[in-house]
Amino acid sequence: MSITVVIADDQRMVRAGLRMVIETEPDMTVVGEAGDGAEAVGLARRIRPDVVLMDIAMPRQDGLAATSALLTAPQPPRVIMLTTFDTDENLYRALRAGASGFLLKVSSPEHLITAIRVVAAGEALLDPAITTRVISAFAAQPGPRPPAELDGLTPREAEVLRLVARGHSNAEIAAALAVGEATVKTHVARVLMKLGLRDRVQAVVFAYESGIVRAGGRG
Repeated sequence: MSITVVIADDQRMVRAGLRMVIETEPDMTVVGEAGDGAEAVGLARRIRPDVVLMDIAMPRQDGLAATSALLTAPQPPRVIMLTTFDTDENLYRALRAGASGFLLKVSSPEHLITAIRVVAAGEALLDPAITTRVISAFAAQPGPRPPAELDGLTPREAEVLRLVARGHSNAEIAAALAVGEATVKTHVARVLMKLGLRDRVQAVVFAYESGIVRAGGRG
């Protein structure tokens, strides 16, 4: 089954370049293009693509506002944020908006294709470098009181959440806990379900905002 993609960017040349890269893949199809956030929201709601590539800086409605609007609808698409601005503010705002991935426009075509496949499969593209930036963003913030939802996690699930928040892959978590990757996947799925989170990106944001993991600490 083909992965359907909508491209939202205010520059036609950028859209054309992204389309060219995506449509070289036999399992991907670009089903629409938008020049601003408002157009992207309307198009995505009408076409219902699997993935939206969303530029952050666009007229009328920026990509962050458009992403927030899209993800309030039932069965929303997965969103990968694209930007030329590698700033902590953009990164954090993109994660808080609900994006499943964050890519710079200077990323390689191979990285873009991998990102689309990863998020279309229901996972989140959480590069370790991005996790490091999230950690740094929370470094100076006072620790809030952990939310009550954490009481529903088992000790092992809480430990898995901490490792996810530190940017560890399933394989790395499995090695750290001396269990199989299938067991880790089960733990991650249960953590997301119990906390009402969509994916690992939301888990990282939740972990740092709730204070159960602190930058530079052992949490």
